[in-house]
Amino acid sequence: MLAKTYCLALALVVLALPWQTRAADHRDGPTVTADPVADINDVYTWMSPDAETVYLVMTVFPFAAASARFSNQIQYVFHTTSAPSFGAASTDTDVICTFAVDQTVQCWVGDDSYLTGNASSTSGLVSSDGRVRVFAGPRNDPFFFNLSGFVATTDIVIGAAGGLTFDAAGCPQLDAATSNLLVTQLRTEPGGGAPMDDFAGATTLALVVAVDKDLLTKSGPILSVWGSTNAR
Repeated sequence: MLAKTYCLALALVVLALPWQTRAADHRDGPTVTADPVADINDVYTWMSPDAETVYLVMTVFPFAAASARFSNQIQYVFHTTSAPSFGAASTDTDVICTFAVDQTVQCWVGDDSYLTGNASSTSGLVSSDGRVRVFAGPRNDPFFFNLSGFVATTDIVIGAAGGLTFDAAGCPQLDAATSNLLVTQLRTEPGGGAPMDDFAGATTLALVVAVDKDLLTKSGPILSVWGSTNAR
């Protein structure tokens, strides 16, 4: 799994080279950047320790000012798909949230659960059936990004690009020394030293939804999640 991850990371770096793209997804194309409240930074998901609750997090509005608010013109959607096994028949369940101008939120979990109200308190907003909890508001950006280490890594890839060979899956074939060099540079500042978080202190808008697992896993325990923002 780690080998595949590094392969994908290196491939993304190589693909980015013609455009000299040197940023995480906190900066997108012109259309999305012009409407930062619809600009997804990251989507996170994990399970509670007892495996009974699914946590869904979407952050939007990179480097948000204190005045940033969720848009009343945007749907914020977690798309989930459950299946009994990979490739088997599946069921889709969307978690859809919208906001009023006063930041009152409405969230639907498929056709099974609904809640509305002010979700800005740290304890969040709980549905009447107790199966869904929502928080929505500004938070310190949780994404860690070592920009200078990433830039140094892309420079290493640029230098090696002419001599790269690829396997049948399209992944660069690297010897152990080169692989270790890339991984080490991603984890450190150029020349060594502890990495610097370039998003430290940055604020983003976070939509956090905690959902009872059985609301999302109707077709089985294999759960896929992705997020989107959509004009209403």
